[in-house]
Amino acid sequence: MKRILITGGAGFLGSHLSERLLNEGNEVLCVDNFYTGSRKNLHHLLDDKNFELLRHDVTHPLFVEVDQIYNLACPASPIHYQFDPVQTTKTSVLGAINMLGLAKRLKIPILQASTSEVYGDPEVHPQPESYRGNVNPIGTRACYDEGKRCAETLFFDYYRQHGLEIKVMRIFNTYGPNMNPEDGRVVSNFIMQALKGEDITIYGDGTQTRSFCYVSDLINGMIRLMNSEKGFTGPVNIGNPKEFTMLELAEKIIQITGSKSKLIFQKLPEDDPLQRQPIIELAKNKLGWEPEIELQEGLRTTIEYFRNLKSHHN
Repeated sequence: MKRILITGGAGFLGSHLSERLLNEGNEVLCVDNFYTGSRKNLHHLLDDKNFELLRHDVTHPLFVEVDQIYNLACPASPIHYQFDPVQTTKTSVLGAINMLGLAKRLKIPILQASTSEVYGDPEVHPQPESYRGNVNPIGTRACYDEGKRCAETLFFDYYRQHGLEIKVMRIFNTYGPNMNPEDGRVVSNFIMQALKGEDITIYGDGTQTRSFCYVSDLINGMIRLMNSEKGFTGPVNIGNPKEFTMLELAEKIIQITGSKSKLIFQKLPEDDPLQRQPIIELAKNKLGWEPEIELQEGLRTTIEYFRNLKSHHN
């Protein structure tokens, strides 16, 4: 039994990770400041004697005794991270410094939830880990993109300077239950619009692509990376290499929900990447990992979750 710290543990990914690690027989210390995370995501875990929830902001140091750290704290959708961009950068950078300091003191492994956004609007397609990215450092998305890039820098400097055991994963678009319906991300937007029978808003002409990884697949990859051989640091892409256009996604969601929604088209936001698709050979070779859940199947479960959420609100 390990005692495992998850920062951002009340968030979309953090709540799934908490549940999985508890099911595997670990103690979980979940830390969140509830800026975007939600207690509701953890309600069913609160009675578990191996689960502890602590309200804390990772921009401040934390002194606890644990065996592993998963650093997931950071608002991850444009609506949330652009609301207070300075705080977003602080969460990524100071959060990384504080958690790395803790891992160094305890001499334990630490995993960084990085992002495909470190590649910016990629000029290389699909994206291998060796690609250095094309990020606008002064754009409206830079607080998140550059914050995450700087966190990776810090992780590798702690690794080289202090011999810390680090794991860096670059997460591509993930979806599933516990997503925030108001997060402005394409999957939640489309599903909510379809369930309400509203027009589905497509930015640009709908030919831009994303690769969607179902949350259980992503959590598998995360846990495998954390427990991979010592000395394998990453960065490693974890995501689904199957690419879908926004039009295909909208049509699938309309079909599954049986909605009467029509598609309407609007201008593309600033620095919105046109393509996102991971090369996952490294994850296959080093972690024996690849996604298993098809988009159709994952969307059904996610739509079901949003449906229940909606009926509770009404």
